[in-house]
Amino acid sequence: METPTRQVQLPCACANLRRAARAVTQLYDAELRATGLTLTQFTLLQTLDRTGAVTQGRIGALLCMDSTTLTRTLRPLVEKRWIASAQGTDRRERLLQLTPRGRKQLKRALPDWQRAQSRLQARLGAAGWNNLQSTLTTAAEAAAAA
Repeated sequence: METPTRQVQLPCACANLRRAARAVTQLYDAELRATGLTLTQFTLLQTLDRTGAVTQGRIGALLCMDSTTLTRTLRPLVEKRWIASAQGTDRRERLLQLTPRGRKQLKRALPDWQRAQSRLQARLGAAGWNNLQSTLTTAAEAAAAA
């Protein structure tokens, strides 16, 4: 296993955050590869499992995803019938829901996702992990309010 390269702290919070997000995404994607899911797809399944039926706009807001990216990410999940998409109360509104097949796929992918979680937690330690989770949530809230 290669020794991680020491990163240079950049003066831009966004650049540091995006670099960290890419590195963490690569870790999770590598663990999820055998399931046929990317981390973004897994996150959508996991979110729908927690929220139940929800509008596409609401899930986009929850995940801070723009409509185009969300639609592109949802398409293969709908095609595989892991997510059902139906017209909402408004003709323009799409209501998304995890299907039984989607729930099965999520359950199948959970051990791989947990392995990525555990690997990252082990490297950060308990305090680092808790600090990261808290800081990222606060950063997302602060950026949305700015």
